[in-house]
Amino acid sequence: MGALQASEMAEWADLDSALTWHLRANHFPPVPVYMLEPCKQAIEACNEGEWRRSIDLPEGVSFRGGDTATASEIVEGLHLFPWINDEDEWD
Repeated sequence: MGALQASEMAEWADLDSALTWHLRANHFPPVPVYMLEPCKQAIEACNEGEWRRSIDLPEGVSFRGGDTATASEIVEGLHLFPWINDEDEWD
């Protein structure tokens, strides 16, 4: 059900509202809204074909012991595929 709702949210004109809703409603525990900017950067990178682009994480957030994650790791980990233009190019 969450993936279907996320797909519908991805069609919203307001990306911030759609992503905030997705992070808060489709995850348990809810993902804090301070992850909004890394999510937007990851979506942008993946839509530009740069799946391995390094994205800085907010202060105090770590991933595998570091303060960055690749765009693909963020998209996959936070289920952001509805905002990816061409999943067939998944790297």
